Amino acid sequence: MFRKSVLIAVMLMTVFAASGFAQQSGSADERRIDMYFGNWKESMPGFIHGGIITRDILTKGDPMNPPYKGAVLKYSNAFVYGSLDTGASTVPEALDGEQEIYFILSGKGEFTAGGDTAELYPGIAVLMPANLKFTMKNTGDEPMTMYIVTEPIPEGFRPNKKMLVRDEKTIPIDSTTGHWVHIVKYLFQTPDGLGTLERILTCAFDPMTIGDQHSHGEGVEEVWTAITGTSLAFMGRQLRKQPPGTGYMIPPDGKTTHSNLNPGDEQIKIFYFARYKDHEPRK
Repeated sequence: MFRKSVLIAVMLMTVFAASGFAQQSGSADERRIDMYFGNWKESMPGFIHGGIITRDILTKGDPMNPPYKGAVLKYSNAFVYGSLDTGASTVPEALDGEQEIYFILSGKGEFTAGGDTAELYPGIAVLMPANLKFTMKNTGDEPMTMYIVTEPIPEGFRPNKKMLVRDEKTIPIDSTTGHWVHIVKYLFQTPDGLGTLERILTCAFDPMTIGDQHSHGEGVEEVWTAITGTSLAFMGRQLRKQPPGTGYMIPPDGKTTHSNLNPGDEQIKIFYFARYKDHEPRK
């Protein structure tokens, strides 16, 4: 225990030293940083597709000056936690002008769209394109929960004709060295049919590892949300616990740094989506 405490202390000192003087500590900075964090447990329930109960994680707002906590999204339309009750189904409908990306967290069910049916269980990711009628059904004996990202599609964009399904557990690891320690599996990228976003992936951290602190500039929308395990999230000189259900976006000011530290004994995993710059979507 003593050795572990010393290792954590050394890691923390390294991070705070690396952060330099990009942000001044104090109550004003604490309040500012908190505006970029959201947890669905703090949100009021909503309702989509005639069956899915939603709670906001992050919402539309101003990424440089959020009007309220979590209102930081500029390029994505919504990011929510969803739950479909046991035996419940959504109503058949198609998305208009936007697409949805689902990542299943618990339970089991099925998606039906365009004559195809896909099984849903933890680790399944689905890109549901615009203009394709679909339904979701809970086939298990507990609520089926999920993260849902909604992205707008640009004028002239050609959406996929079928839903795209990926199983995170069977996707090979793409990299283990990004920002020192990120263990990355790509779920979807622009060529897969994303319209506004450019990457959706999972990022794991092994026990007692920390990512390289770095910042992002104007136009970047990068969101990190815990799936399993509780890490420590750094933003500037602020430190926050990040349990499952908690997400944050990095302020795109070019100076506020961010990173995550896993101080525990088990690997933690994070759901990530990002838009980096103006780009040509598939047409």
